[in-house]
Amino acid sequence: MAEHSRTPEEHYEYGKSLRESTPLEAHAEWSPGSNRPDPVELVEEQNEGRVQWLVPLRRMRMVASPFTFYRGGARIMATDLAGTAVSGIETQICGDAHLSNFGTYASPERHLVFDLNDFDETLPGPWEWDIKRLAASFVLAGRHNGLDDKETRKITQRTVGDYRKAMAKLARMRVTDVWYSHARVDRIRDLLKDSDMQEDVAKEIKKTMRKDSRHALDKLAEEVDGQYRIRSEPPLLVPLRDLGDEHDREVTQEWILGFFEKYLDSVPDDIQHLLKKFHVKDFAIKVVGVGSVGTRCYILLLEGRDRSDPLFLQIKQANKSVLEEHLGPSRYATSGRRVVEGQRLMQTVSDIFLGHMESAESGNDYYWRQLKDWKGSMDVEDIDRDELSTMARHRGWTLARSHARSGDPIAIAGYMGSGKTFDRALVEFAERYADQAEQDYAAFAAQIESGQLEAAEYE
Repeated sequence: MAEHSRTPEEHYEYGKSLRESTPLEAHAEWSPGSNRPDPVELVEEQNEGRVQWLVPLRRMRMVASPFTFYRGGARIMATDLAGTAVSGIETQICGDAHLSNFGTYASPERHLVFDLNDFDETLPGPWEWDIKRLAASFVLAGRHNGLDDKETRKITQRTVGDYRKAMAKLARMRVTDVWYSHARVDRIRDLLKDSDMQEDVAKEIKKTMRKDSRHALDKLAEEVDGQYRIRSEPPLLVPLRDLGDEHDREVTQEWILGFFEKYLDSVPDDIQHLLKKFHVKDFAIKVVGVGSVGTRCYILLLEGRDRSDPLFLQIKQANKSVLEEHLGPSRYATSGRRVVEGQRLMQTVSDIFLGHMESAESGNDYYWRQLKDWKGSMDVEDIDRDELSTMARHRGWTLARSHARSGDPIAIAGYMGSGKTFDRALVEFAERYADQAEQDYAAFAAQIESGQLEAAEYE
């Protein structure tokens, strides 16, 4: 029977029937096969084609803890997940849905919303891969912050349970209601029962809403002779004027302006009109992230009506998704477009400045977005049980909503059912996989400690 001709009841029964071939308990299973690729080699192979003098910095950021290694090891987990149980239902997936890849940003209507915020690996694939990566990240975060096994297990199960319950609710909603649903941060705050937590979230909201292009101007730029220019803080922030001799700078300037024109072709006409009211003032190389370190990332300072009207855009290199090794190539010709289209599909509201382009000169793909627009996220390096529990409350719902937009929420809900069997299986998987991630981290750290791999921090 064609999918579009099924009734909701038939969709649900179809999902439920898939438990016969893939029981819910099967998702608890994890053990490395005898032919499992070396995890350190998988990480190191990604350094090919990156800016080589930044590779030691990437290693240093990844070796900070098992959790940071996990953050940078999406390729390792994609390789491992390729051999795990799946129901056979596919949707657009993030590909790197660990708990730090969620956060706040401004909607076009100027509301602060909460959503997934990293789509470098996005591709159509098994929905289970995302929820398994999210669950394992909570186990690692709990261990990193000194929570005992019982507390960590409870928080992880709440995350998975919230995903399952959210999918059940989404399965009962009209298609357009699913499409429009999103999490406004002020409403999340109001749902918190603890008054102290409400107050903390309210303070964080106010702080986040100050992070716009004018705030970025204070942080990233300096005033010289009445004009703003990007600060020089090498090697993490290197402006155009520090790039080689005058000829090199002129060539780079022309390259940037050509970049900008190509980018304009990828955004809607109304956003083109808006962007043409700005003019380019400065350009810099900027190092960002953990696993992304070494890929090419730039920031562009533009100016609108006057110098008090800045706009910062980020230009980030887009490589092939780590999922493509296992799920096949993207339908899109460029990785930049793959990232942008995947983000628009998974987020209810997205940055109006999202765009993409291909550089014929370098052969690299890029995507564009606004650098600072109420963007915020929680630091997981030093948090307590209540803070981690708060983080768990909305990530499961958010991931379910993202999957429901492009997939079949009724079939997924039917597959998971109303009991806690799936929740418990995912927690068991997450604990087993966290053990594996810690072993992989130890192997990586040992190679750095021995000097086999160079790692260095830049101040």
